[in-house]
Amino acid sequence: MPPISRRSFLGAAATTAAASALGPVPVARAIDPIRRTRPSHLKLSIAAYSYRQFLTGDQPTMDLFDFVDLAADMGLDAVEPTSYYFPADVSDEYLHALRRHAFLLGLDVSGTAIGNDFCVAPGPEREEQLELARSWIDRAAALNAPVIRVFAGRTPRGDSEEEAVARAIEGFNAVLPYAEEKGVVLALENHGGITATVDQMMRLIEGIDHPYFAVNLDTGNFHTSDPYGDLARIAPYAVNVQVKTEIAPEGGPKREADLSKLVGILRDVKYSGYVVLEYEASDDPMTAIPRHVEQLRGLVG
Repeated sequence: MPPISRRSFLGAAATTAAASALGPVPVARAIDPIRRTRPSHLKLSIAAYSYRQFLTGDQPTMDLFDFVDLAADMGLDAVEPTSYYFPADVSDEYLHALRRHAFLLGLDVSGTAIGNDFCVAPGPEREEQLELARSWIDRAAALNAPVIRVFAGRTPRGDSEEEAVARAIEGFNAVLPYAEEKGVVLALENHGGITATVDQMMRLIEGIDHPYFAVNLDTGNFHTSDPYGDLARIAPYAVNVQVKTEIAPEGGPKREADLSKLVGILRDVKYSGYVVLEYEASDDPMTAIPRHVEQLRGLVG
């Protein structure tokens, strides 16, 4: 990944009116959009979450090694073994074996993901969340995964969003030095809670200044009046993309996503990197995913 430059954030007066309405940004530094000068180069990966019903339950019918095999069968470039589907207290030996298995099949590990919440108040639960992030930074490094997609969290009952945002920023600032030490980027996903809208996302982007902090662009998680326009606003900060096959604009039902438009948004900002299919629709993943992979392959070239 090219170096992420820094810039000084000029304060609440320089934010958009919508972002200002949420309150002042707690930290006066921010990451810049990623400077990209070369043409967009897109590669395809798949998230293990796409096969969640087979990877969980009392009697799972698939493990992560089987998941890697499926990705190889589809001719993908990489896999995202989501953290939820690893054995509890997973060992380095398991991580190295999975990495080797993918490598021998010609696959990279494009990243992994955790379900952290940095909005919780100081105390044991918050320390658990910080330790979760640190432990998966170690595991990502063992997998040779360059990025972890991470969440900010949700405003706890009885707290203000301002407090939740400040805690989230403090949480990222607490773990980012360790991420840098291990060479793993933390990519914030637009994932509801205090990242449900583009202005909420920008508030966090404009509150954190670290070269190992960036955005994970989830194409299905803005339920706004103009989700494509909102995705375009944060695309310049993205180092990883989760593509969904459906999109749900505000006030309407889910509908088929315009994958061509989504790829166009990425090409417009010269995004280079992985486009990770995260399948959530209702059709059988075993038949639907290969179909969507072929559609994406035709678009990314």
